Amino acid sequence: GTVWKIDGITGQVSKFADIDTNSGPGIGNLTFDATHREFFASDLDTGLIHRIDAEGSLIDSFDHGVAGRPAHGLAPVADDGSVMDIKGAAFDSEDPDSWGYTQDERRVWGVSYHGGRLYYSVGEKSEIWSVGIARDGSFAGDPRWELTVKADKDYAVTDIAFDNSGFMYLAQRGPVENRYDYSQFADSGKGEVIRYFRENPDDPETESIWVEVPQEYAVGFPQGNRQAAGGLDLQYGYDSDGNLDTSVCTQTLVNTGDKLRDNPSLAEQLAAGGPLAVHGVQITPKELVKPANVPPLGSWFVDFDGYFEDPEVEGHVGDVAVWHPCEGRAGYYEEIPGGYLPPFYPPDFPPPGSLPPCIDVEDIRYYCTPRGLQADLYLHDHAGFGGDSIKAQPSNETKSRTPGVGVTASQSHAPGKPYTVDITGHYPGDRVDVGLCFYRKSDKDRGGYYPCCKMILPLRTPAVSCER
Repeated sequence: GTVWKIDGITGQVSKFADIDTNSGPGIGNLTFDATHREFFASDLDTGLIHRIDAEGSLIDSFDHGVAGRPAHGLAPVADDGSVMDIKGAAFDSEDPDSWGYTQDERRVWGVSYHGGRLYYSVGEKSEIWSVGIARDGSFAGDPRWELTVKADKDYAVTDIAFDNSGFMYLAQRGPVENRYDYSQFADSGKGEVIRYFRENPDDPETESIWVEVPQEYAVGFPQGNRQAAGGLDLQYGYDSDGNLDTSVCTQTLVNTGDKLRDNPSLAEQLAAGGPLAVHGVQITPKELVKPANVPPLGSWFVDFDGYFEDPEVEGHVGDVAVWHPCEGRAGYYEEIPGGYLPPFYPPDFPPPGSLPPCIDVEDIRYYCTPRGLQADLYLHDHAGFGGDSIKAQPSNETKSRTPGVGVTASQSHAPGKPYTVDITGHYPGDRVDVGLCFYRKSDKDRGGYYPCCKMILPLRTPAVSCER
C-alpha cells in the first residue's frame, strides 16, 4: 500500500505516500489532477479511491461500492473486511483469492482525471464510472455510470487515458497470477486496447452517452493481436522525418504488452526489425485502429529491459506514463475561437403566446483556465425583462442540456461585465446546449419564488483542448 516517486533529475527513488488501509493487495492505478495539484490512487484492498495532496498526505477517500453504485440503481456493496495475512492458513502465494482483494463489484482499477471529473474502472466485467471534482478539489458527490466495456474477455481495465479530442482509451490486463518461479504475474494474450467516443448527438435510445461499440487497436504480432498488459498513455506526434512534433499533443498511443513480436509465421519478415522476444511498449499513431495496422507493421516496439532472452515471461510489464508537457495546447486565459447559435426557449418550458427570447447574444468569448474551458457571455436584455443575473439550469447548477457536460455559472455579476460560465466534460468542437435562468438579483434576495426567464443557449465550443 505504498506509493513511490522517482526524482526526474537524479533518478532517486523515495517514498511518497503510505495507504494504511491497504494490507498488501496494492494500489491499482494513479492519476494526477494538475488543476488542484493532487493525486488519486485506487486501493485494491478496500475499493476506495484515495485523494492525496502534493506532499503525499491522504486528504479523503471516495467509496464507489457504497456511494457510487446506487447512482445507477445498484445495491450498495460495503467492503467485506478481508485482508492479506501471509501467516494465515488460508493464504496461498499462488492463489489471488487469498490475497485480500475487496469484492469485484467495488474493486476500482484504473483512474484518470479529465475535464473536471475523475474517471475510474470497476471490476473484471469492467464498467467505467466517473465522479466530479469540485472547485476546491474535493469529490463532488455526483457519481455517474458511463458505460460497460464491450470486449471479447471480461478482463479488468487497469488504465484509462484521454486525448485532447475527447477519445477515451482503455487497456485491459489479464487475470492476476503468481508462478512460483516468478515467470508470470498476469495471463497475457487476450487483453485489448480500445477507445470510445461520445455519441454526437446523443442517442436517446441508448443508455450511455458513449458509442456502444469501441474501436480496437492491434497490439502485438501473435494471432489475434491482443497482447495488452494493462498500461497506456498518449504522447506527441511525429513529423515526416520521425522526430517528435511537440506542437501535436496527444497523437501517438503508447501501450504495454507481452510477446509483442512473437509470431513464427511472420518470423522471417520480422527478423529485420530485431529480436522477437519483446515485452515492453508498443508505439502507434492513434488513428491506426482496426482494420488498419493488422498486423501492426506501422508500430514501434521497445523491450522493457533490453535482454530479449525471456520469451515465456508474462505480466512483468504493467503501466506506462509519458512525460509530455504539451506545447500545442491552448494557453491559460488566451482567447480561443468558438461560436454560438441564437438562444431559444426550452421545449419543456414554452412561453405564453409567441414571445421572442428574453435575451439576445452580442458576443461570446472563450478562454482556457486552470479549471478548463470558460465562456464569457455578452448578453443583451432586449425584451426589457430587467434581469441582471444568470444561473445554470437545471437548478442544481451542475448540468447542461447536453448529456454528460457540466456547466457552472458565477453567482456574482458586475454591471457592464460579461456573464461567465465554466464548461467541463465536453469534447472540443462539440455543441453544448446551456440552460440559463435570467433573473433580477433583487427579486431573488427577497426570498421565495422569483421570476426567471429560462432560455437555452447553444454554444459551439472551440476545437482545441484546455487539458494540460
